[in-house]
Amino acid sequence: MIEVFLGLGSNTERDDHLRRGLDALEQLLGPLDLSPVFESEAVGVLGRRFYNMVVGAYTHLPLADLNAALKAIEAACGRREQVSPGRITLDIDILTYGQLCGVHDGMRLPRAETARNAFVLWPLALLAPHARLPGDGRSYLELWTCWQGDQVLWPIAFDWRGRALSAPELVAEHQARAVSAK
Repeated sequence: MIEVFLGLGSNTERDDHLRRGLDALEQLLGPLDLSPVFESEAVGVLGRRFYNMVVGAYTHLPLADLNAALKAIEAACGRREQVSPGRITLDIDILTYGQLCGVHDGMRLPRAETARNAFVLWPLALLAPHARLPGDGRSYLELWTCWQGDQVLWPIAFDWRGRALSAPELVAEHQARAVSAK
């Protein structure tokens, strides 16, 4: 079994598409480790705000088969049918696949945004703080602590199958800051 980390994002019917994606991932991979969900401004596309999270799981699937299965999940959520630019129903990216580094089956691993984008790195640092980025050696918590960027994101309350996927202390802190800013 190979440990994988996946990045999920949606900016169209966000709650519904994240939940549908999690349902499909659980069917495909079995038990899932789930980060809190964050809302952020769109990065790399013009469009609405995104919900983002990271999922950890184990798989027996070869990399190419896993990628094909993830694309099928995206398509089932309407990803391939979209005609409106900037509207993403569900995006699932393979961030890491075991300790693979470099280009494999046409994919660069680990995915560059893993250490670059706050909407990936903060959830990953909360989910697997002591795991290490393949090829880099630093933990996700170390990478997040050193992260310097201007992306804005905030934790949100989110549930899946009755399970809260939020970090209540982070949500409360964000809400307190928002109120004090008014």
